[in-house]
Amino acid sequence: MITVHTIRELREQVLAARRQGQRIGFVPTMGNLHDGHISLVDRAHAEDCFVVASIFVNPMQFNDPKDLERYPRTLEQDQQRLAAASCELLFAPDVKEMYPNGQASMSRVTVPGVSEGLCGGARPGHFDGVATVVTKLFNMVQPDQAFFGEKDYQQIAVIRKMVADLDMPIKITAVPTARAADGLALSSRNGYLTAEERAIAPALHQGLQQLGQLLKQGVTVAEAIAEARQAIDNSGFRCDYLEVRCADNLEVVSAPQPGDKLVILGAAFLGNARLIDNIQVALNPHID
Repeated sequence: MITVHTIRELREQVLAARRQGQRIGFVPTMGNLHDGHISLVDRAHAEDCFVVASIFVNPMQFNDPKDLERYPRTLEQDQQRLAAASCELLFAPDVKEMYPNGQASMSRVTVPGVSEGLCGGARPGHFDGVATVVTKLFNMVQPDQAFFGEKDYQQIAVIRKMVADLDMPIKITAVPTARAADGLALSSRNGYLTAEERAIAPALHQGLQQLGQLLKQGVTVAEAIAEARQAIDNSGFRCDYLEVRCADNLEVVSAPQPGDKLVILGAAFLGNARLIDNIQVALNPHID
């Protein structure tokens, strides 16, 4: 695996791969890699791509300076993991390379609608930062296909809409959430959990599953959310949000109908960690 730190080097390597007739698959990350990230690299290889990964902790998407400061930086270990997964190229720029003129006066990309509420409501400006850095990375790499994990469901919705609205010729591929054996979604933020908190953490996923089952049983959305939220809070979490949305466009669903495809999204605090998760639920259609 080749590691580069500048846009010029990145473009030289990508151009060389294209001249060999290779399709470019891109896996953008903020590092501190786990099996979920590696599953994106594996999927890109399965799609017959020359795999480019990036590691950049993007300050523009953090609204809490302390959160940005403590976000884990593990470049050496990440390089080893990517090399073991046969990633061909790693782009690991610093902030000056990505934002040479600073961030304050820089153009920004805003994706209305799908970026509002959920994590967008809890973290003002977060998705503007995500959309802006991903746009920059797409322009730098110019991939044929980009790969994202479904754990960040709203992020994928934002990126899909951005790509469609701005006519970017990039196929966006969502890869199923990687989970531990007990159901906890893999996340870099799981490293903030103590051993006691880690034992509690699967309760978030269990609460989402409980909510899905209640909806399938015909319980109203409001009642199902209230019951599942109480179970999550009783486990030791402090719920940030728990919502039922349309899986296709993230519109709020208050009265789901048989045959609807839903996504249940939740975020909750546990100790020093804010964890997010989601599950997709298809309501059984009426059978006449």
